[in-house]
Amino acid sequence: MSILGNAVLRREDPRFLTGEATYVGDVPLEGATHLVHVLSPIAHARIESIDTSEAAAAPGVLGVFTFDDLDLTHAAPLLPGLPEAMVRPYLAEGVVRFVGEPVVAIVAETVAQAEDAAEMVIVDYDPLPALVDPELAEASELVLFPDAGSNVVTRAERGEADLSGSEVVVEARFVNQRMAGAPIEPRVGAATWDGDRLVHWSSCQGAHPTRDALAKAYGLETDRVRVIVPDVGGGFGSKARAYPEEVMLGWYSRQLGRPVRWSETRSQNMTGLGHGRGQVQHVAVGGSRDGRIDGYRLRVVQDSGAYPMMGAFLPNMTMRMASGTYDIDHVAFESVAVCTNTTPVTAFRGAGRPEAAAAIERAIDLFAAEIGMDPVEVRRRNLLAPFDEPHRTPMGTKYDTGNYPAALDAAVEAAGYDELRATQARRRAEGDPKLMGIGVACYVEITAGAGGGEHGTAELLDDGRVRVVTGATPFGQGHDTTWAMIVAERLGVAMDAVEVVHGDTDLVPSGGITGGSRSAQIAGTAISEASRKLADAARRVAADVLEAAEDDVVLDADRGAFHVVGTPSVSASWADVAAARADEDDDDPLMGISEFAAAQGSFPFGAHIAVVEVDRETGHVELVRLVACDDAGTILNPVLAAGQIHGGIASGVGQALYEEIRFDDDGNPLTANFADYGVISAAELPSFERVVLETPTWLNELGAKGIGESGTIGATPAVQNAVVDALSHLGVRHLDLPCTPERVWRAIQAAED
Repeated sequence: MSILGNAVLRREDPRFLTGEATYVGDVPLEGATHLVHVLSPIAHARIESIDTSEAAAAPGVLGVFTFDDLDLTHAAPLLPGLPEAMVRPYLAEGVVRFVGEPVVAIVAETVAQAEDAAEMVIVDYDPLPALVDPELAEASELVLFPDAGSNVVTRAERGEADLSGSEVVVEARFVNQRMAGAPIEPRVGAATWDGDRLVHWSSCQGAHPTRDALAKAYGLETDRVRVIVPDVGGGFGSKARAYPEEVMLGWYSRQLGRPVRWSETRSQNMTGLGHGRGQVQHVAVGGSRDGRIDGYRLRVVQDSGAYPMMGAFLPNMTMRMASGTYDIDHVAFESVAVCTNTTPVTAFRGAGRPEAAAAIERAIDLFAAEIGMDPVEVRRRNLLAPFDEPHRTPMGTKYDTGNYPAALDAAVEAAGYDELRATQARRRAEGDPKLMGIGVACYVEITAGAGGGEHGTAELLDDGRVRVVTGATPFGQGHDTTWAMIVAERLGVAMDAVEVVHGDTDLVPSGGITGGSRSAQIAGTAISEASRKLADAARRVAADVLEAAEDDVVLDADRGAFHVVGTPSVSASWADVAAARADEDDDDPLMGISEFAAAQGSFPFGAHIAVVEVDRETGHVELVRLVACDDAGTILNPVLAAGQIHGGIASGVGQALYEEIRFDDDGNPLTANFADYGVISAAELPSFERVVLETPTWLNELGAKGIGESGTIGATPAVQNAVVDALSHLGVRHLDLPCTPERVWRAIQAAED
């Protein structure tokens, strides 16, 4: 009986729910010391002097370090193409460029002693003007890195779209605001030395990329660095790469000859962990009054923050997905990424793809309003026709498979769209003070877009169990369950007979970043291939047990037993094979190994419909319904898929209605804790209504696409469009994200004045 496709409960959950999980902070380290930073309280300033004398003499303090004490000084550029002049120092070098930048590192016997000593450090700052607005930063005479010559980090341009011949042209400026990843577990790390070998524990999204970053920073061969990633309390892209604070742990440990731990507070996390989004978008869409769109332009100004990270490359992903699900002949894209005196920007759930969907879905609604046509009808007239062979967009992006009209139709039918519109018209006619809005969004995104491969090993143990070794690092996705399901499906063993090993570079040969929803389609396929190879290797041993020719022996995965073709009554179980193997004079393990790399990224898609009610007196928005059709190819486990979609929708709704990282004009963060930053909770969400659609990809044998970002990408523009729709009869044309009560109330007041 097939296991894949069935609703199997997550087998890792009991340890999380009963407190038996092991996080970096739980790892026992004898003689461990504790690191605390003195952080910059100002966004931009010269450091005139630092007095650490009192701190160095404080009780329990083992070491106090400034930039001048380091021989490991600057982080290498994160990615090729980033300006060398903008590299980040491990501790501030003469100038601070954002609130929260580490200036002094203090290591003490206890956290409390280190914190007390940090209060004793005296730093004399000479304030400098701050740049906070990315649009101003592009051409500002104030250059944050003088040697770079300007604040521009990257530029990109592709395509042409002359809208001068379009019957209707709509232009607008959108803000896709900064978001905080806000994982439950903030950044945390620990390091020690085993002789000349660095051992590092990390709460991250990939053990091997972290190992490689540490080896590069310390000038070590990779075999002299071991990275261990235990359980991780969330990442969402913001933990994809090692931060300077974590990289330096090994350096401090080497100076002191003892292990060093570091963990940040929530406020430190909100100002130090890389933010997401941060785009200003200028759109123009042209078409005819019969609803056909013939051209689309998008210009993006990307805020990279104080030091370029992945944020500088987010526009590249926005460019790749600029035309979305639509058949538009002429598409043009332009972007510039700039530095500002704010927290660096990195990847966050979707990383450039939600921004692309938000831009074009708002543009479609504005176009529909301009020509007086229902937004669903405009979408139907412009969606790409179904395809099961590669489709190349005007941006050069090659989609794998898609059926966008089916997703929209399924969502429209499930929502009862026509009835919703009729109800809205009736309530408006009656003067209902609760303004009803209906929002629609279609989307397509790229998963596993960064490419790369993944390692998978399936090994038969002496007791008949199977050990799976994977390079994928889970941080909440349910990998243990998924990998066990794949092995059970391929080999016919019980799921509880599958042991999964991950997150240790000494135990796993190679691995990539768990991000971009790549795990099921790449790591899952590697495990599937490895399982088949194990079965092929085991056939020889089974043949000896059955006293038959190897070519005549087959594996019956439904029974988990080998038998001769046509003679299923006589069989050899996996336990029999393991026992026979143990009797052989052969020390090589019985295993299958795979290094799978997809030919390209896959493209999940879907359609969301949101229904909101807006209080006309207060501007408060209540999300009443959200109907979501999310197609991620073949679904391996409906329970895990639903969990990913639910979490993604929550994140998307949070961006649409509540969440925004804000700074004042001097670069001071105004949302540095959960009292000020409105991170969404279950209390603000209805029960989501899901419509299942599966369009398998040809890119892997599982037919699976990624699903981790889908809910986020569809939900944000659907909810935003719904809020604008609720106010449209008042004359409101657009609202920037997030649609907070104040912003909505002000729009209502402006429309009524």
